[in-house]
Amino acid sequence: MKFGVVVFPGSNCDLDAYHTVKDVMNQQVEYLWHKEKDLKGTDCVILPGGFTYGDYLRPGAIASLSPVVESIIKFAREGGLVLGICNGFQVLTEADLLPGALYLNLSLQFRCVFTHLLVENSQTPYTKLAGNKVLKIPVAHGDGNYYADPETLKRLEKENRIVFRYCTPEGEITRESNPNGSLANIAGICNEEGNVLGMMPHPERAGEEILGSSDGKIIFDSILEFWGEKR
Repeated sequence: MKFGVVVFPGSNCDLDAYHTVKDVMNQQVEYLWHKEKDLKGTDCVILPGGFTYGDYLRPGAIASLSPVVESIIKFAREGGLVLGICNGFQVLTEADLLPGALYLNLSLQFRCVFTHLLVENSQTPYTKLAGNKVLKIPVAHGDGNYYADPETLKRLEKENRIVFRYCTPEGEITRESNPNGSLANIAGICNEEGNVLGMMPHPERAGEEILGSSDGKIIFDSILEFWGEKR
């Protein structure tokens, strides 16, 4: 399987994603420069975390207009796998591949901590090996406060498109376990087809025990399992 990691001016988690795919998962991976439209035969595109274009205007807003995103939109609408992490999640909302928006954290502070995520939907290509586990995965963001209007939230709930929620280590959904004030403790959502996932926590920073958790590896293992079945 071949992965592509998009690189924007301001990306700072592209190396982490590349390392996880290449050195931990032993898969093919290439960088995709933001000015290029060629996805280079990629099977799964990763939009990594960072501060694309300095987060000027709104996080992800300028990046969503990049040539590579034009190709990613087409790729996603044809069923291609797209994983947006942190700033990548913001780009996906700005590109209208996912609904809602990411606002300033309720604390108005940058949060860099381990969080626990309840897997609410284990039927996506990214969670099929996760069951209903609680995953320990870190966040690192200043704008992770997910918001959607009441009608959109109702649709996300009804269609089982809320993939992750912030929770306690025991799996309880509480206000205290929410690091940013995100609506309904939402940490990640998918599109209607399930091939596009946006999540604020960083699975690529939790792919090896030496990092404090290897729970993020489940996301990548699930992608490979899905791809193997598809093939």
